[in-house]
Amino acid sequence: MSLVLPGAEPFMHRGGPTGCLLIHGFTATPQEMRGLGEHLASQGHTALGIRLAGHGTRPADLARSRWGDWLASVDDGYRILRAACDRVVLLGLSLGGALALLASTRYPAAGVVAMSTPLLPTGGPIRFGLRPLSLVYPFVLKRPAHWRDPNAARERVAYPSYPTRALVEVSRVLQVLRASLGSIDVPVLLIHSREDTLVPPKNSQAIFDGLRSADADKQLVLIDHSTHVITCDAARGQVFDAAALFVRRQSEVPA
Repeated sequence: MSLVLPGAEPFMHRGGPTGCLLIHGFTATPQEMRGLGEHLASQGHTALGIRLAGHGTRPADLARSRWGDWLASVDDGYRILRAACDRVVLLGLSLGGALALLASTRYPAAGVVAMSTPLLPTGGPIRFGLRPLSLVYPFVLKRPAHWRDPNAARERVAYPSYPTRALVEVSRVLQVLRASLGSIDVPVLLIHSREDTLVPPKNSQAIFDGLRSADADKQLVLIDHSTHVITCDAARGQVFDAAALFVRRQSEVPA
């Protein structure tokens, strides 16, 4: 019997020579990227939605994962697409956006779409030692989320809690990203909701400001009527259209 949660399975749509690697966020699953993947596939692109290590099974598996495991999952997906496509665009949500940006420093990417992506250091317990805290409180229940689209909230496939030890790994990803930001020179599209309280939009502004990419190759799009998971919430159509336009533009650049 499969240990993967129903709806958390990876997906792939075979299409044209531009590959779209879709990377979900922390404690989430490929489900939150499925709609975007289908939209990109309808535009003729090849779309692969990966499942990050430790996700989509049980929270205890994520507690044992390290940030290098997540980057290795991205690496596997990239290699699958690169073997079948002329170019690869990396698209990630939240932690997935941070991993997409980091991955663009490791191997050639046609561009990056980073959505609801964190960068800035967080306050509270992360700054005062989550590792020892995880021995006492291994899991932290999530607070109720406020979605603009209640149907999207009901369809969500994700863990109900944060493994405290894994939060340490998220902070490490962001440390590495902050140190690497100035070396990212590929085209980048940043999309963020003005209503995102989990990762405020000032994070995307900080990413935009720190990118080495030329001004003509980077764009920040702010949207309304969505909270953090903008690929699923009420304004997802706007997100899909912006991402698809970006991918189409990168597809027109000779590989």
